[in-house]
Amino acid sequence: MDMAFIIIIFLIGFIGSYISGMLGIGGSIIKYPMLLYIPPLFGLAAFSAHEVSGISAVQVFFATIGGVWAYRKGGYLNKTLIGYMGASILFGSFIGGYGSRIMTEGGINVVYGILAVIAAVMMFIPKKGIDDIPLDQVKFNKLLAASLAFIVGIGSGIVGAAGAFLLVPIMLVVLKIPTRMTIASSLAITFLSSIGATVGKITTGQVEFIPSVIMIIASLIASPLGAMAGKKINTKILQVVLALLILATAIKIWMNIL
Repeated sequence: MDMAFIIIIFLIGFIGSYISGMLGIGGSIIKYPMLLYIPPLFGLAAFSAHEVSGISAVQVFFATIGGVWAYRKGGYLNKTLIGYMGASILFGSFIGGYGSRIMTEGGINVVYGILAVIAAVMMFIPKKGIDDIPLDQVKFNKLLAASLAFIVGIGSGIVGAAGAFLLVPIMLVVLKIPTRMTIASSLAITFLSSIGATVGKITTGQVEFIPSVIMIIASLIASPLGAMAGKKINTKILQVVLALLILATAIKIWMNIL
């Protein structure tokens, strides 16, 4: 393992984690394709889809800790929402993470591509008036929230992503949660989801530990910086950036699958 490899893995982790903290996602929507495609461009060994999903799962665990810590003040964390969706996605992600060992690399990539397309479509659905709701008056359907989180957990556990790139549009479009509360709460839910996915990946031997440690260090530095930036950016801009990000990733994944 040479210095070029360490620098590239660190930069992938830093960029993905900064965006993670800013947009309320675990960052795997960025880091999964970057880990898959960037190292070979520099003549470095390519990771398999199983290795990428394992590294992503572990890294997301630490990236979300930094983001939640940065959002801990200001009333952005909805504890009821986090409790219902967090418990459901934790259970679902463990099932997906453990079960992924019997899937082919092509199968993992297809699941990821399908999730990305669904998330991209949802992000472009108009979201009117959600940011006019006072944070202390936010209400949502608890059964629907828990059910959707469980389904997302299974899919996200398979690909090693904590599922926030799909949780965010669900919270915005279906549950009608204000943007900044969505970003902060989804980071906390993603943290819980990543526990299940990480345990599932580690127990089935799908984690490369040295690249994971490099990514973790980058995450702990970059995620809080991204969260601080996200607090200052207009919510409409945050929504557009996330929508374009998910769309670009979905296109890239399907181009390689097809």
